Amino acid sequence: MTHLLRACLLLLAVTLMPARAAVYDAELPPGLMHGPDLCAFAACGDVLPGATRFSERVGNPQYVKAYAKDAKGAEQVVGYVFLSTDVVDIPAYSGKPVVTLIGMDTKGIITGVRVLKHSEPILLAGIPESALLDFIRQYVGRRGDAKLEIGHGGDGTEGLDAISGATVTAIAENQVISRSAYEIGRQVGIFTQAARPPARFTALDERLNWAQLVDSGAVTRLLVQPGDVGVAGNGPYMDLYFGYLNVPSVGKSLLGEGAWRRLMDDLKPDEHAIFVIASGQTSFKGSGFVRGGIYDRIQVRQDAQTFTFRDTDYLNLYRLQPADVPAYTESGIFIVRSANFNPAWPWTLQFLANKRDANGVKSFAHFDQPYWVPARYLEGGHPKVVEARPAWQKIWLERLPQIALFGAILLATAALYSQRDRLVRASNRKHKPWISRPRLVLWLASVGFLGFYLKAQPSVTQVMTWLHSLLHQWKWELFLSDPFIFLFWWFIIITVLIWGRGLFCGWLCPFGSLQQLMLKLGAAIGLKRFQKLLPKRLHDKLRWVKYAIFFALIGVSLFSMEQAEHLAEIEPFKTTFLVGVWNRTWPFWLFIGGILGLSLISERPYCKYLCPLGAGLALPGKFRLFGLKRKAECTSCHACQKGCGSHAIDDQGNIDQMECMLCLDCMVMYYDDHACPPLVKERKGREAKGQALTRIGADGYFVPLDRLRDSLRERATGKEVP
Repeated sequence: MTHLLRACLLLLAVTLMPARAAVYDAELPPGLMHGPDLCAFAACGDVLPGATRFSERVGNPQYVKAYAKDAKGAEQVVGYVFLSTDVVDIPAYSGKPVVTLIGMDTKGIITGVRVLKHSEPILLAGIPESALLDFIRQYVGRRGDAKLEIGHGGDGTEGLDAISGATVTAIAENQVISRSAYEIGRQVGIFTQAARPPARFTALDERLNWAQLVDSGAVTRLLVQPGDVGVAGNGPYMDLYFGYLNVPSVGKSLLGEGAWRRLMDDLKPDEHAIFVIASGQTSFKGSGFVRGGIYDRIQVRQDAQTFTFRDTDYLNLYRLQPADVPAYTESGIFIVRSANFNPAWPWTLQFLANKRDANGVKSFAHFDQPYWVPARYLEGGHPKVVEARPAWQKIWLERLPQIALFGAILLATAALYSQRDRLVRASNRKHKPWISRPRLVLWLASVGFLGFYLKAQPSVTQVMTWLHSLLHQWKWELFLSDPFIFLFWWFIIITVLIWGRGLFCGWLCPFGSLQQLMLKLGAAIGLKRFQKLLPKRLHDKLRWVKYAIFFALIGVSLFSMEQAEHLAEIEPFKTTFLVGVWNRTWPFWLFIGGILGLSLISERPYCKYLCPLGAGLALPGKFRLFGLKRKAECTSCHACQKGCGSHAIDDQGNIDQMECMLCLDCMVMYYDDHACPPLVKERKGREAKGQALTRIGADGYFVPLDRLRDSLRERATGKEVP
């Protein structure tokens, strides 16, 4: 058996050498990301076939005009090319955006899409990059303003086939392409939005102090802590207040009536004044600002349109009128000059910053704070705003029946196990249908429904992703995009802290259940006589391998998520449930075949010795609230130890809850007076003396006879026996 285990490890080494992905974390030249000539660094002709010349970047957000000659030889615009990161900043599952080049003709039809760089570890091994390429081909020929959604529903949207096993990546890329195309289409006049009535302010004229302005929402705060950008320091990195000054009550309360009227007299129609005050470790004006340049730390966003500020859009703000204004170190007034900005609708102030990760690598980050003029200052109050439902909510609604059934299975499992004391009392060592039958049903449901159908197999890669999200940028919507994994992990977290890892690992893990079913299959086909456990001494050494694998994966992921994802192929989950063995190469077939073949004669070999997920769950399981019961005689009696398929009971009778799969066999014996040696001894002694057999108490022993006599006397006399 040890030779087979070594063979599996050797085979695994072969599987961990896939070819490097073509565009995973590709090094993109600065000129492509920020230079004026986008098409000098990107193959713009690939996404807009037929174009013969491309302009430099224009517009805000930026795009490139594509030209071609007509039949008369005259050059005309035939479309537009744009880089997704120039338009939107939407992270995928890795927390980083998929950098995408998109082409669209003058009618708003998407002519080509090309991924230039992604950081999705799941597309490194198992799910090839070709799956992402196949996914983005679905956009070619569709309108940029079409309602494109993952999945096929009946709500008038156009359905897209997701990337099997990488749904979150597909959702993020769909938003990247759809929002980029729509925003550029709006800017060049292809797509139009229904006209919004201009803001009309009420005649309300009141004077408010700072606290009242903040409480009413007329002044809003944006706070960024040092940890949010990966720097040290005690005070805030940026503590910023802002508000809209065109509203008479707000502007007069902040500036005073004279200063406010002078400001309004200077503003032209469709110009809007926003005040900003701030303190902190950095400046909202930007240290690199020069005359004629752009303030690169502050911008305003409304819908899909972004408004930036130049030096001509900035006015000095010397003082504010309210006496209770908090201390600040810098201030200013910024002017939005656009007829497309409508203060009656909500908008967002964005603070832009460089963020350092754990390795000191800088990345771009923005921090947003929504703002909406208080309703009492607008005639008719706030207009009705119909917000698009977040993508993750649509997924939950579309899969509500499956989610309900999935949740019912989780709750039923927890409820069943919570009644374990009753179940084991109703069983004995040779006959335990109240445990074995429900657990067999759960194993079948776990493999078939949870594993192959829902693809809800938790993985150590999710642990690594969460760790990186905590270190860099946490986004709930990324994890909510897969409802089954999201719910499964909450179930795991709660049950591990209450009962230990065994309820998930032993009862519900799809791959663990598959191994258990293989063991039963082995017994059914005549291999039962070969079904043995490794010697306890060897087991106690090999079980530490999975812990070494777990910590190695976590350590490697801190330096290279790509390499960690490659190494995480030691988990056979992706091959078995997400991708399918038939879609992998022969080393994966042999690796999975070796594990399942070994499972015919050995109970859960992968769970015991290789599973990094099990190791990660075992560690917090040490602090569980409830463990299994033991007796004083367990220190010298080895009856339970011999029958423990997990090798979780040592020579002193102690249960290692980190290894226990909660099969409850030892708990059946705990109450079985024909199997537990202390109970057998007492039962035979009482029978020899003709004494009554009392019930077995929670401590695992027969209730003492004198207690039985006292109880009978109390019933007869109605008086409590002292």
